[in-house]
Amino acid sequence: MQRTVSAARVAVLVGTLEPGRRGGRPAYAVLADRLTELVGDGRVGLDVRLPSERELTEALGVSRTTVTRAYAVLRETGYAVARQGAGTFTRVPGGRRRAHDRALLPRPGDGDAIDLNCAASSAPPGVAAAFAEAAAELPAHLGGHGYFPAGLPRLQEAIAATYEARGLPTDPGQVMVTPGALTAAAIVAQAHTGPGDRVLVESPVYPNATQAIRHSGARLAGVPVDPAGWDLDAVDRALREVRPVLSYLIPDFQNPTGLLMSDDERAAYARRLRRSGTVAVVDESHQALALDGQVMPRPFAAFDDRTISLGSASKAFWGGLRLGWIRAPRGGMERLTRARLGLDLGAPVMEQLVLTRLLHDADDVVGRHRERLAVQRDALLTALAERLPEWRVRRPGGGLAAWCELPSHGSGTAVAEEAERRGLIVAPGPAFAVEGGLDRYLRVPWTHPADELELAVTRLAEAWDAVGHRTPTTPRPPRRVMVA
Repeated sequence: MQRTVSAARVAVLVGTLEPGRRGGRPAYAVLADRLTELVGDGRVGLDVRLPSERELTEALGVSRTTVTRAYAVLRETGYAVARQGAGTFTRVPGGRRRAHDRALLPRPGDGDAIDLNCAASSAPPGVAAAFAEAAAELPAHLGGHGYFPAGLPRLQEAIAATYEARGLPTDPGQVMVTPGALTAAAIVAQAHTGPGDRVLVESPVYPNATQAIRHSGARLAGVPVDPAGWDLDAVDRALREVRPVLSYLIPDFQNPTGLLMSDDERAAYARRLRRSGTVAVVDESHQALALDGQVMPRPFAAFDDRTISLGSASKAFWGGLRLGWIRAPRGGMERLTRARLGLDLGAPVMEQLVLTRLLHDADDVVGRHRERLAVQRDALLTALAERLPEWRVRRPGGGLAAWCELPSHGSGTAVAEEAERRGLIVAPGPAFAVEGGLDRYLRVPWTHPADELELAVTRLAEAWDAVGHRTPTTPRPPRRVMVA
C-alpha cells in the first residue's frame, strides 16, 4: 500500500520558514533543510509520497517556486526521488539500510527489525544546522594541534553555564569534555579506584556504565532500586557492609526504571554517603529530558560538594554526537586529568564546536526534542496498555524508556528471544542486573516514531502470547546484552 503524508501535516512539521539564525538564507533552502531533517529523523518515513507542489504551496503560504526548488534540492541530495506519474517519494542516500541504525552489534537476519535494544533517538531539528555552522568555523582551529584534554574553553564555559542555570555554581575549570558519558565513567573509575576497590551501583542499572567502571579493576556491589523508588535503608546497609569508594547512581529518570529522585531523597542519600566517606558519581545523561514540563530537582552535587557529575550530549541531542563531560569538585580536576591521559588526549574538535552551538540554542533544540519524545512515550504507553494490559508499566515523567514488569509467570528473556524472531530487538531485565535476576522485566524505549512503536508492541504482544503457551523453562542469560 502506498503511503502518503498530507500537506497539512508537512506544514505543521516544517513550521515557519523565517530564516532566523540561518543567516538570511532563501526560503527554499530553509524548506529543503527542514524536509531533510524530517526524513532523516523518521518523522516522515521512507518511501512516503510527499504532497504535490501545488498542495504544499497552499499549505505553507509560499510561492510555487519555493517548493519546486526545495524538492529539487531533496532529489539532488538523495532525500527524494521523482516517479513519473506517481509523485515525489522520500528516500535516504545509500538506500533503506542507511535510514536507521540497526542493532549496536548487528547479526545476520536483523535486516529491517525494529531495534529497541538501544534507547537513543534520531537527531532533533537543529542538529544538522549546528554541524553545518561548525564546519564553517572549523578552519580557524586547523592551525593548532587540536588536542584539548579538558575540552575547548568555549565548550567548558557553555557546560558550566548549564549548571549555573540549575542553581549549581560551576567554574569552567571544573569541566572536562570527554568522548561520551561512558568514557567519563571510565576516567572517574581510573582516577578513584584500583583493583579490589568496591563500587556501589544501583540494580537495575545501565550495564554499559558498569562495564566501563569494571575496567579499572573495581569490584561492583549492587543495591536494589525498587519499582516504587530508592530504598534508602538498603543503601545504608550496603554502605556499612560494602564500604565502597564510589557510589554510581542515576537520580534523573533512572535508566532503566525511569524513576526521578526528589530533593528530599537526594539530601538523605547525600547524608548517608558523607557518613560513609563514599563519593557519589552521578550520571545525569537524562536530566534534560523532563517530558511533562515539571520543575526538576536540584543537582545531586548541590547536596554533597564531593559529588562527581557526568553529563552527555547523546540523549539530549543525538547519539552520533559522541560527547560527554565530567563536572568535578573543586580541586578534583588534576587527578582526573592524570587518569584521562592514559585513555585518550581529548574529544574531537568538530563535535565540540557543534555542541557549543547546540548548548547556546538548547531551549529550542531540546524543547522540540522533548515534544517529540512526549508524543512517542504516550503512543507507546497507550499501545502497551491496550495490547498487554496484564503487564505493569509505570508512566515515567521523562527519560527514554518504559520498565515493564511481567506477571509472575513471565520471563523477559523468553519474550525477548521470541520477539527477536518476529523482528523486534528489545533488552530483557537480566541485562540490567548487577548480580543476576530481574527476568520478569523488559526495557522498552519510546525512541522511534509512533507508528513503529505501535508495530513493536504488536510484535511484543505476539511474542508474549507465544511464550505463554509454552512449558516454562529455566531462563537463559540474554544473548544480546549490548544496550545503550
